[in-house]
Amino acid sequence: MEKLRAKIRDVEDFPKPGIVFKDITPVLGDAALCRDITLSLVNRYKNKGIDAIVGVESRGFLFGMLLAYELNIPFVPIRKSGKLPFRTLQHSYDLEYGSATMEVHEDAILEDWNVLIHDDLLATGGTAAAAAHLVKLLKGKIYGFSFLIDLTYLEGGTQLKEFSDRVESLVKY
Repeated sequence: MEKLRAKIRDVEDFPKPGIVFKDITPVLGDAALCRDITLSLVNRYKNKGIDAIVGVESRGFLFGMLLAYELNIPFVPIRKSGKLPFRTLQHSYDLEYGSATMEVHEDAILEDWNVLIHDDLLATGGTAAAAAHLVKLLKGKIYGFSFLIDLTYLEGGTQLKEFSDRVESLVKY
């Protein structure tokens, strides 16, 4: 995945001073690379008994939906509070630069489904852990976590180990 690493753009001081944002927008402009990423994820997760892919707003929707499509399983969006139109369950958590509330439709995940949670980037793990809490509230099981990028120096994977030992990414920094 060196091609992926080469396309990720660093944006300094975004969204606030001191943060170096890992921008995947250049990746999205490379159709062949997007296909390679999708195939890599499909090969990693096919035949694993995964019942649904949860994509975390908003960049987790991009490859999460493609992965669900290729695996022929449901895609479940987890969004910021106030964005979903039906009855929801919520979970609030702290970010590295603030706090947030995520929500999911109350009927989005069936009991005992094995769910893979996908997002573009793992930083401190708060957002992915919030998604896992929501899956658990709906009585789903956490198969694991999938990321394009892991900022290993922030040790976000440590927080996710309470849900699953499967915390995987395509590139690490």
